[in-house]
Amino acid sequence: MTLLLALPAQAGFAWFMDVRAPDPVPALLNADGKPVASRFAAIFLMLFAFFCFAGLDASAKYAGAVLAPLQLVWMRFVTHSLVTTAALRPWRSPDRYRPRHTLLQIARAFFLLAATFCNFYAVRYLPLALTAAIFFLSPFIVTALAGPLLGEWAGQRRWLAIVIGFIGALIIIRPGLAGFHPAMLLSLGATFSYSIYVLLTRRLAVVETAESLILLPAIIAAIVMIPPGLIQWVAVPDLLHWSLLLATGVFGAVGHWVFIKAHEAAPAPVLAPFVYSQLIWMTALGYFIFGDIPDRATIIGAAVIVASGLYLLYRERQAAKAERPVAAPPAGPDGV
Repeated sequence: MTLLLALPAQAGFAWFMDVRAPDPVPALLNADGKPVASRFAAIFLMLFAFFCFAGLDASAKYAGAVLAPLQLVWMRFVTHSLVTTAALRPWRSPDRYRPRHTLLQIARAFFLLAATFCNFYAVRYLPLALTAAIFFLSPFIVTALAGPLLGEWAGQRRWLAIVIGFIGALIIIRPGLAGFHPAMLLSLGATFSYSIYVLLTRRLAVVETAESLILLPAIIAAIVMIPPGLIQWVAVPDLLHWSLLLATGVFGAVGHWVFIKAHEAAPAPVLAPFVYSQLIWMTALGYFIFGDIPDRATIIGAAVIVASGLYLLYRERQAAKAERPVAAPPAGPDGV
């Protein structure tokens, strides 16, 4: 499951895997002498990031057939915390990890934990492609709640896209019909929890450091899950399941880092449509590992959600263009 889509894409993320600020590498320059970021490389990184997120869910689904769900959730955050701590080395700049809004940081961590908990339970019973399709309702929930929570109100056309996306979800879930499974409600719970996590991220991004937004939720979730994780712990039978148990955190940490690096190399509007590549990865892994083939309702519903999501992205771009000053001169090295 995608867990860091809302973090700000800042050039300052170069610290994530190497805080020492390595010597600059010569880059291609345009006519103005500015570095030219490789958009193709950024797109590749974006695709790989969502492969990692799909790999996280596939690992949880495979291991979940033998291991306890709470055990998986706990180890997912423990491994993620260890990998991220080793990469960030927070002891070098402890002030950057001190939260300025402690309660909101804790609430954000709990919503991330709730999203992971619900998702790990859902993938035990549902095909990966189905959970991914439901999860893509998140942009619509975020858009709908951004008004009352952040003061970012959606217009009529965006609300139309939200309604169409909801219709797509109903096509997939089929409430009251034979194709409905109670675990779909868990997937919806994961989607809603993640949407609140995104909104809290947007709220905190202006006052908290990016380092704290990456590391603190994983550490808080890992600590909170110690009692239930130990209580529900079952013996790990073999090296394969140990590898899958650890892979959940590694896939999450690496996926987040690659996602950030992609946004360093290309603007977010260029990369946003490739979010939907996760549906392809989830479908492929579901087929090759578990033999799951999406049914007609899942394919149709996913197509409706993706189409309305792309339209929502288009409206965001149009709004951004409308807000951009028409005759504004270039402002420093980042001017357009």
